[in-house]
Amino acid sequence: MRRAVAHHAAGSWPAKEAVATVTLVFADRHRRRVRLSDDKGKPFMLDLERAVQLADGDGLALEGGGFIAVRAAEESVLDIRCTGAGHAARIAWHIGNRHTALQVLPGGRLRILGDHVLKTMLEGLGATVTETRAPFQPERGAYAGVHDHAAGHHHHHAHAERPG
Repeated sequence: MRRAVAHHAAGSWPAKEAVATVTLVFADRHRRRVRLSDDKGKPFMLDLERAVQLADGDGLALEGGGFIAVRAAEESVLDIRCTGAGHAARIAWHIGNRHTALQVLPGGRLRILGDHVLKTMLEGLGATVTETRAPFQPERGAYAGVHDHAAGHHHHHAHAERPG
């Protein structure tokens, strides 16, 4: 079975050497070791040194040469339109306060995975919310390159020690 043994960010690998593609929803793109099938049904083992948040356009280097190109699948998302920059910041704060992944779209629109509870909350805050199907590629987070926290909630909240 083919083995994908290294991850290369979009734009950093020779796309002309792609021998296959794999299309995955957001929840299936944070992986280290798993058996997958490419878009033509041919199996391969993703076998990386550490878990990585795969993004649309990334390349997975195959043992022995070639790459599998990663594609973000269309999935149920909510596109959020705000009335201005201040409103967008307020909406983004409420989304982040719920530890929900967020994608920033051109023109200041926002995108999250489909969730009827969040949709109701956002509409209550004055946002225009449209349910659609599209690829979801959220912001990776401030520490993504350092610790690869993109897919989960792994940070620690600082608490001051009280003098004793």
